[in-house]
Amino acid sequence: MAVTKLYAGAKLRETRTRIGLTQKAFAKQLGISLPYLNQMENNHRPVSSSVLVALAQEFGFDVTQIGAGEADRVVSDLSEALGDPLFAELTETGAPQPQDLRLIASNAPALARAFLELHRAYRDTHERLASLDEALGRDETRAGLSPWEEVRDFFHYCDNYIDAVDRAAERFAAEVPPGQSLEDHARAVLAGRGVRVKLEPMPALRRFEPSTATLSVSAHAPPETRTFQILLHLALTSQAKLIGATLDLARFQSPAARAIAEIGLANYFAGAALLPYGRFLNEAKHFRHDLELLAARFGASIEQVAHRLSTLQRPGAKGLPFFFVRVDQAGTITKRHSATRLQFARYGGACPLWNVHSAFETPGRFLRQLAETPDGVRYLSIARDVSRSGGHFGAPVRRFAIALGCEIAHAPQLVYADGLDLARQSAFEPIGISCRICERVACHQRSVPPLERRIRVDPLNRGVLPYEVER
Repeated sequence: MAVTKLYAGAKLRETRTRIGLTQKAFAKQLGISLPYLNQMENNHRPVSSSVLVALAQEFGFDVTQIGAGEADRVVSDLSEALGDPLFAELTETGAPQPQDLRLIASNAPALARAFLELHRAYRDTHERLASLDEALGRDETRAGLSPWEEVRDFFHYCDNYIDAVDRAAERFAAEVPPGQSLEDHARAVLAGRGVRVKLEPMPALRRFEPSTATLSVSAHAPPETRTFQILLHLALTSQAKLIGATLDLARFQSPAARAIAEIGLANYFAGAALLPYGRFLNEAKHFRHDLELLAARFGASIEQVAHRLSTLQRPGAKGLPFFFVRVDQAGTITKRHSATRLQFARYGGACPLWNVHSAFETPGRFLRQLAETPDGVRYLSIARDVSRSGGHFGAPVRRFAIALGCEIAHAPQLVYADGLDLARQSAFEPIGISCRICERVACHQRSVPPLERRIRVDPLNRGVLPYEVER
């Protein structure tokens, strides 16, 4: 069997820079020559097994991460961007192959990011010019990432795991006195800071009045939501320095993006305190990732548990690599993250053949699906609706569905795999990422032609689709 050579110069150089060593000092601690290190950092030679062992022994480096993670996401994003009709002539003469994109992602990650930002800027400008209403109603003049997209990408490329914030939340949860709930402890900490917490029947989830130092939380919200909102406010106050330092490192391009990210990090702290890393990881393994049992165990919602499972990416103590997504009834993705090879489309909705869309039809039930993506990777996916009542008659209901999944190799560690025939080829449904970039030519549910393929239209014949996609 052929052995895959590991070229990871950018990751090696990033590791050395982070610990503040010169090439000479780094090479000495790794027990190799300076020219050899230089060749590896410039991807002229692969990273050897002896260097990987030295990285683990000398620096406690999680060697499983040196060739995975961000590169896969960058490759996926590059592949989707190159599917744009803008590059039609390029694809006619021969589009870059996956191995070429992987070399770019590994050898020149900064260049890859710059290309993706340039493509986003083009796409944003094109859409604003194409829509007169949008152009007239929008006051931003800067082409490029919207603040929301910038923050989304920040979490995406951090693998949805923020170590310093996660550990601070875990320490806070460990300080809860015996016999006291997490919510009561958070209330006591806020009281010590002069903040009074009260429940109030109101449409908003949370409201803070600085003049009276009163935090009002909706009495209509379920207990887990109330706890989460109290923890969120506590994070904004007691963890302001930590969150501020993290925001400084991120270097967001606009005050709006920084403000959105501040809320995002406070949300992250709240979720990590509600479901502290070490204890939650152990319980998840013990209960074979049963979302309902974990929700009851930690006083959390099913969505909170599913989202937390997708963030268990702490170096040296990783959970299973999951993807997590939340969609609304229109199929729009409102939350997304993947620690697997499956990467969600940046624009548009999810594949209509995916079971997450059917979850709205079966409220309160988990749906299981064995699926295979066009690249041949197989997954176990579970989906459920997580619609939220407004808490009183006549209040609007927010309707969402979530999906959580992992590659089929990990499926036996999930209770949801019990009774499924994981070896039967026909058990796996063919799904894609989105119609716009899906390579399947015979899909009966296709809504638009794939960008990277030509189509033929025959007015005298009609199949399932009004056109044929050329293979």
